[in-house]
Amino acid sequence: MTICNNSIDPSGPIVRKIRHGAGIVLCAISAFCIAAQPAVAQALQLVRDTEAERLLKSYEDPILVAAGLDPLAVKMYIVQDPAINAFAAEGQNIFVNTGLLQQLHSPNEVIGVLAHETGHIAGGHLIRDTSAISKAMVPMLIGVAAGVAAMIAGAGEGGMALIGLGMTASQAQFMQFSRVQEATADQMGQRFLRQTHQSGQGMLDVFERLADEEAMSAYKVDPMVMDHPASRDRIDLLQRLVEASPYKDVKDSPEAAHAFRMLQAKLAGFLDPVDLVLSHFPASDMSEEAHYARAVAYFREPELQKALAECDQLVKIEPRNPFFWELMGQIFVDMSRPESGVPPYQKSVELLPDAPLLRVSLAAAQLATEKTLLAKPALDNLKIALRQENDNTFAWFEAAQAYSELGNEPMANLSTAERYYNAGAMPAAAHFAMLAQKKLAQGTPDWQRASDIMAVAGPEAEKHH
Repeated sequence: MTICNNSIDPSGPIVRKIRHGAGIVLCAISAFCIAAQPAVAQALQLVRDTEAERLLKSYEDPILVAAGLDPLAVKMYIVQDPAINAFAAEGQNIFVNTGLLQQLHSPNEVIGVLAHETGHIAGGHLIRDTSAISKAMVPMLIGVAAGVAAMIAGAGEGGMALIGLGMTASQAQFMQFSRVQEATADQMGQRFLRQTHQSGQGMLDVFERLADEEAMSAYKVDPMVMDHPASRDRIDLLQRLVEASPYKDVKDSPEAAHAFRMLQAKLAGFLDPVDLVLSHFPASDMSEEAHYARAVAYFREPELQKALAECDQLVKIEPRNPFFWELMGQIFVDMSRPESGVPPYQKSVELLPDAPLLRVSLAAAQLATEKTLLAKPALDNLKIALRQENDNTFAWFEAAQAYSELGNEPMANLSTAERYYNAGAMPAAAHFAMLAQKKLAQGTPDWQRASDIMAVAGPEAEKHH
């Protein structure tokens, strides 16, 4: 697995990284987890993987259509976190933990969770949370004011008690609001599942499992401060909704179940301790999932020849699976053999031409060969990828390298400006946009783009001085 830090030091040198985003890529970001933990900023480490993203999208898109939402407007992110969790955040974003994908038992369970989170978005809960948080702040502020006054008057312990009471009342008020939203999201999610002819059993199974764990660990917690509806009431309602659906007994297709197991094996290979992976998928296990998990685990050890041998077995089983060829390409590049990595990456792109991450990985391998002959094909691949993912900072980094290799300094500077702009590093973005604009033909689209970056990034850069 390749780890990619999305933060950029504008003052630091630009260094070529051959170990790049091929299979699973981790990127650090910040997001507000409104649905799960209101108004609490958390740093998240994101996983980028075409196979995982496509599978989740295939689950979520029909639900979004049933909810009357535009699938193109809802963004999905995978979070590297072992906990079973998913949450919706303001701006129509859904975050899914790797722990949820690894620990749930079926596609239908994952789909049930996604239907619930879609209920939060369709119900406007993320917008209403802001109002609820503001109202919940009132008793806390009153308590703090009263507590401070008491402390000034000499009643230190009494003042602290008043502050504590205010915070407790504030939390209880918000959680009461949150419980109503959770129940509503359950009901809406079940409706979306019925509309798409899917069973609601998966959602019920997941929340029943969580309710059992909550009952075992949270027996001392005041029910008023729980961030979900009373567990038994919630499960009873879900049970009635599931039983009332004509699709309650619909099962996952064998193909869907297989694709899910393959993703779980891949995630295990990349994220679990290697010795645990090899213990769970011993060499005697000849299943496709075992070959996949072992290929990744050997890649991480690294025992790269063993990893390639497992990849050979995989492509024999499914020669038209783009993700097996992608992994093979990644292994060759990691072995500092980018020339050998280009053909399997090219095969993955041919099999899945509309996957931007695969094209970026192919381009990076082409550039890593340091053959000028491959710089133009690499740039062509990057242009296609960037038309789909214009905010991909790694793709812009590689584009700058390609333009530099081709002797086009102005476009290398503009690509670097795009890279910094999308990373939020405005001083550097403005600097490189200015360098690009000076040598680009006035009035051309690229000159205008450099001007646009300067217009936005310039004032932002001034704020940092």
